[in-house]
Amino acid sequence: MSRTVLNFPALGLMALMVATRFHHFGDFKTLPDASLAVFFLAGLWLARPWFFVALLALAGLIDYLAIHAGGVSGWCVTPAYLFLFPTYGVMWLGGYYCQRFSGSWQGLIAILGACAGATVVAFCISNLSFYWLSGYFNELPLAEYLNRVSRYLPSYLAVTLAYGALLLGGSWLWKLAAADKDALLANKH
Repeated sequence: MSRTVLNFPALGLMALMVATRFHHFGDFKTLPDASLAVFFLAGLWLARPWFFVALLALAGLIDYLAIHAGGVSGWCVTPAYLFLFPTYGVMWLGGYYCQRFSGSWQGLIAILGACAGATVVAFCISNLSFYWLSGYFNELPLAEYLNRVSRYLPSYLAVTLAYGALLLGGSWLWKLAAADKDALLANKH
């Protein structure tokens, strides 16, 4: 396989992060943030530690540009921001763990199940660290904070799983089509 083909997933995942990270929830003009899915799929498809670090650096650069040049609020950039390392690390490791599953539909279902589990853990890490370290919730009881942020979990799950299902399904279909093409070419000779 050529080097260009091998780098296609890396470039695609980076482009997806660049295209979606500027707006967390998305709206009629922008797509929701794909970062959780990007880290999960990077662990699944690429699993190189240097690429994990490169994605972290890219996320930080995008956030910096969004805040300093794009007019996005820096409200979320607090000491808790450092907990994005373990948040994205959980996604990466979840994807890495899923390398053991085959390319079957059952494997895809197992991968999406692991992605859902990793997303819940990542959601908890990022939100609990924000509660404890942001300095915004000193007077708010933890139970009330959890009640407020828990309403965002379904959208986190839905967005991450939608990106994951789309990209995994597309990848699976691409491989299936390539295998059929190779079989067809082999039968011609």
